[in-house]
Amino acid sequence: MRALVVYESLWGNTEQVARSIAAGLARLGSVDIMTADAAPDTIDGYDFLAVGGPTHAFSMTRASTRAEAITTRHAPLEPTRGIREWLGELARPATAIPAIAFDTRVDKPRLPGSAAKSAKHELRSLGFDASVKQESFRVHGYEGPLLDGELDRARAWTDKIVADLGLAA
Repeated sequence: MRALVVYESLWGNTEQVARSIAAGLARLGSVDIMTADAAPDTIDGYDFLAVGGPTHAFSMTRASTRAEAITTRHAPLEPTRGIREWLGELARPATAIPAIAFDTRVDKPRLPGSAAKSAKHELRSLGFDASVKQESFRVHGYEGPLLDGELDRARAWTDKIVADLGLAA
């Protein structure tokens, strides 16, 4: 199996979750992990896709919410293309390969909306098998760090998906 994990991250929290998910998938074959800035516009040659980003303004980031995070909250990373834009440019796959969506979001206050839920809808509309429920991983405040145990939970979530989808060798 060949998997692709695409993420965007402004403080590094979503990147950590993406790397935990990639580590869980690596036992099945090769895994490419890359930012939305660097990700290809086609998933030809991949058998599985994972997409994740931070929740901003109740959904996937926009250029304006990323700019605000950089200017007002001093986010250390500055992606020019988020998962919203990447999914908007992604070519429809030839077959409905399995795809999962995840996000990071503030733990308190608990706010509505989810980048993962929006990404899952985009994946489904592109023709991916997005039957797996999206998952959110919590951070302290807007900048993080991740809550204790979230990386372990990301790995356990990945293991469950692998088992549920029958991807294990």
